[in-house]
Amino acid sequence: MFNQKFTFTKKTLGMLCVAIGIIGTVGIFAIDIIDVGREGGIGPIQTVGLVVMISLTLLGLTLIPLGDDPA
Repeated sequence: MFNQKFTFTKKTLGMLCVAIGIIGTVGIFAIDIIDVGREGGIGPIQTVGLVVMISLTLLGLTLIPLGDDPA
């Protein structure tokens, strides 16, 4: 990765996007479940975060089949 000729491939970038999207989605749900002291439910900001994380996951899933072409 510290090589001067290193480039991200579309497959690597896709896997990175999928990982961040899944971790983010799970994190948003975990915050909602753990924080039981307040009134429940997913608020508007959490909804926006979920849409962004799910979109990032879907973007990553479309990049993975493109293989080893440079991103």
